[in-house]
Amino acid sequence: MSDVFSMSLLEARDALSRGDVSSAELTAAHVKAAEVAQGPLNCFTVIDPEHALGMAKASDARRAKGEAGALEGVPLVIKDLFATKGVETTASSNILKGFKPEYESSVTQNLWDAGAVMVAKSSMDEFAMGSSNETAATGPVINPWRAKGSEEKLVPGGSSGGSVSALAADIGYGATGTDTGGSIRQPAAFTGLVGVKPTYGRCSRWGVVAFASSLDHPGAFGKTVRDSALLTQTMAGHDPKDSTSYPGAVPDMLGACDKLVKGLRIGVPKEYRVDGMPGEIDALWEKGVEWLKSQGCEIVDISLPMTKYALPAYYIIAPAEASSNLARYDGMRYGLRVEGEDLIDTYEKTRAAGFGKEVQRRILIGTYVLSAGYYDAYYVKALKVRRRIYEDFQAAFEKVDAILTPTTPSAAFGIGSKSKADPIEMYLNDIFTVTANIAGIPAMSVPAGLDAQGLPLGLQVITRALDEETMFSVAAAIEDAAGFTAKPERWW
Repeated sequence: MSDVFSMSLLEARDALSRGDVSSAELTAAHVKAAEVAQGPLNCFTVIDPEHALGMAKASDARRAKGEAGALEGVPLVIKDLFATKGVETTASSNILKGFKPEYESSVTQNLWDAGAVMVAKSSMDEFAMGSSNETAATGPVINPWRAKGSEEKLVPGGSSGGSVSALAADIGYGATGTDTGGSIRQPAAFTGLVGVKPTYGRCSRWGVVAFASSLDHPGAFGKTVRDSALLTQTMAGHDPKDSTSYPGAVPDMLGACDKLVKGLRIGVPKEYRVDGMPGEIDALWEKGVEWLKSQGCEIVDISLPMTKYALPAYYIIAPAEASSNLARYDGMRYGLRVEGEDLIDTYEKTRAAGFGKEVQRRILIGTYVLSAGYYDAYYVKALKVRRRIYEDFQAAFEKVDAILTPTTPSAAFGIGSKSKADPIEMYLNDIFTVTANIAGIPAMSVPAGLDAQGLPLGLQVITRALDEETMFSVAAAIEDAAGFTAKPERWW
C-alpha cells in the first residue's frame, strides 16, 4: 500500500475495503498529522482525538458486520460552519466560542450515514466573510504552498481556507466547504485542489451557520475530480428541514466523470478577460480551451454582459442578508455574553467584543442598504441586477452546454499583503466566481497548472442549474488533459 497520506479518497476507500488498513489506523495517523500541522498552518479550530477515534472504531465495527457505506471509514475535515453535535462549532468567531450544538447539520449527517469519520474541524474567515482566511478569530490560516525561492507565508484563500490548507497538506481525504461568492472555488485554486459548488438547493443548508441565505452553497473539496464527485453526491439530497432544498433525485456524479465530452459546446465569455489579469492566467485559459477542443468539444464565444455588475450587486445582497442573519447573536441565548448596564448596553458590548472588523463592516453595510430611504435605491436595484445576471446565463445555455473561465484573477498572495488596501481590492478576488452564486448554478474549480512562481492556478467550469453531471464530465476531461500532480513541499 502507498503512503497513507498521499492516497486519494477513492484509493483510501479501496484500501479500507481490501482490509489493507483499518479506519482506526488511518484516523489515528491523520489526527496526529493534524496536531503536528496545527502549529505552522493554524488550519483547525477543533482537533478531538477521542471523538475521531470513536467514529473510526464504530466504522470498523460496521465493516466487520458487512454494513460498509459509500465512505466507510474515510477520514474527512469539516469546515467550522457546519454544526456538529457535541463538538464546538464557532464559525471562527469569538461570539460563538464554546457553543456545542445539540444537533447535526444535514450535510454532515449524510456523510456520517455513509460511514465517514471527522478528523477535525477547520478554521475559516469569520462567519465565512473573507477571501483570504485572515479574518478568523484564531488568526490567519497559512497556505502550505510557497513561491519559488521565497519564505513568504501565503493565504490559502477564503473563506474555506482551513479546509484547503489541511487537504493540501494531505490531512484527510476530502473536506467540506461553503461558497457564498467563491469561498470553495477560490481557495481550491490557491491550493491545487478541486472545489465544487453545486446547484443552490442541491446540498441542504440546515445546520450550516448562515451568512447570506440566498447565496450560501455547501460543497466539497477533493484531491481529484472523482473524489469531489463522490463527496458531493453523498452530501446532496432533499432535506425537508430546508425549504430551499431541491426535491429531485441526486444524479450519479461519480459516474459522470467517465463520460466523453465529445460534441459538447463550451462557452468562452469575453467579459472574463479583465484588465490587469496576469498573462499566464489567460494562457492557461487558452490551454484549457485547446484541451477540450482536442477531445471533440465545440468552442463557442459567448457574452455575459451583466457580469460587470455582479460584484456590486453581490456586495449589497450578501451584507443585507448577513445583517439579518447575524442579528440572532446578541448574548442572550448562546455563545459570548458581555454584561452591560442595561439590555441595550449588553447587546452593544457583546456584539462589539464578539464580531471582528470585517463582520462588523458587512453588518453595517447591510443595515444601511436595508434602511428606510435606501432599500429601493440599493437593495431592490441589486435584486433586479441579480435577475438579469440569471437571464444572461439562461441565454448562454441555449447556445452552450458548459462555460469555461479562469477561477481567480491571480495566484495566492502573501499574508497581510492586502491588509492596508481598500477592502474592495480584497473583494475583487471573487470577480470570476460570484456570478454563479448570484444565479444559483453549479460551478467548480479544477487545478490546471502553475504560475511562474510555481503556485497553482485553476480553471472554472460552470453549467446550467442541476446539471452537475455535465460539469463533472468536463472537469474530469480537463483534469485528465492537465495531468496536474504538483504538491507543496512539506516544510511544516
